Amino acid sequence: MRSRVPSVTVLGVRVACLPSNQVLAAVGELIDSPGQSLLVYVNAHSLNVTSVNPAYRRVLDTADLVLNDGSGLAIAAKAQGKRFPDNLNGTDFTPRILELAAERDAPVFFLGGEPGIAEAAAEKLTAQIPRLRVAGCRHGFFGRTEEAGILRQIRESSTRVLIVAMGNPKQELWLNQHLGATGAHLGVAVGAFLDFAAGKVSRAPSWMREAGVEWVYRLMLEPKRLFRRYVLGNLLFLGRVAAERISTRR
Repeated sequence: MRSRVPSVTVLGVRVACLPSNQVLAAVGELIDSPGQSLLVYVNAHSLNVTSVNPAYRRVLDTADLVLNDGSGLAIAAKAQGKRFPDNLNGTDFTPRILELAAERDAPVFFLGGEPGIAEAAAEKLTAQIPRLRVAGCRHGFFGRTEEAGILRQIRESSTRVLIVAMGNPKQELWLNQHLGATGAHLGVAVGAFLDFAAGKVSRAPSWMREAGVEWVYRLMLEPKRLFRRYVLGNLLFLGRVAAERISTRR
């Protein structure tokens, strides 16, 4: 599928460039496909991480769908004279993937977050998406000795869509290594989505989300933890985008 999807290359990573309805059609194909497929979201922070984590970059290079999340990607595309039709951030777009799974009667497994978060998210999401079938839930704090049992649990649940929230890039690396053993058709790396869905973390006002500056709201909530990621990280990302553009023109 990757070769058939129009894309914009940002810092060497090919990011799908399609309107949301066409992305959903592609996701439907992946859910229906008997093989294993990986969907990931990328933002300014995650593309910064690729510069110091070659294994993560390799995962992004081979993922079936890489979706644009946030204003940083929009700026990077604009620098090339291109644009992403929609902002496909994980917190807003993942529920649409779950609606698609519900329409197909495809069971979903939630893996990640602190103990109790996946269950709380599942309860709220099934209330919002009545036909959503939850195959199982498991928190994301486990060691290597527990991994085989968790993979068996997911496989025996007969899930078709595996939602993994372990933080970036751990979740993408984990899915790349273990998706085949789970039996799921589609693995989706979702970052903090389960925390938002469970109500542990509040969303920014709608106007901030529509403007693509939800990161400012999160920074206000957790300035010490997120200053390096959002302020320094965003500046670093924009510097890299500018350097890439200058190099391309030369």
